Amino acid sequence: MSQIVLSIPDESLSALCVSSPQAGDELRMLAAVKLFEMKRLSSGAAAKLAGIPRTLFLQRLGDYGVPAFDMSEDEFQRETRLA
Repeated sequence: MSQIVLSIPDESLSALCVSSPQAGDELRMLAAVKLFEMKRLSSGAAAKLAGIPRTLFLQRLGDYGVPAFDMSEDEFQRETRLA
């Protein structure tokens, strides 16, 4: 497993009102959510990055205003026609 070290100004950490480990967890989750939203990571890969089970990751996407399933109306119509 790779490790990335971030230097965060003390003021920024204080503004978050969380401990360093909690800030690390939140930053991992935020990165995972954004990379999933940008379609750079699958939900499974994003969940691994966040360090949580995929089902929990999918549930928490709503907390960040990101839809778990992003499908256009045309795509939805094509998929439901096949069902």
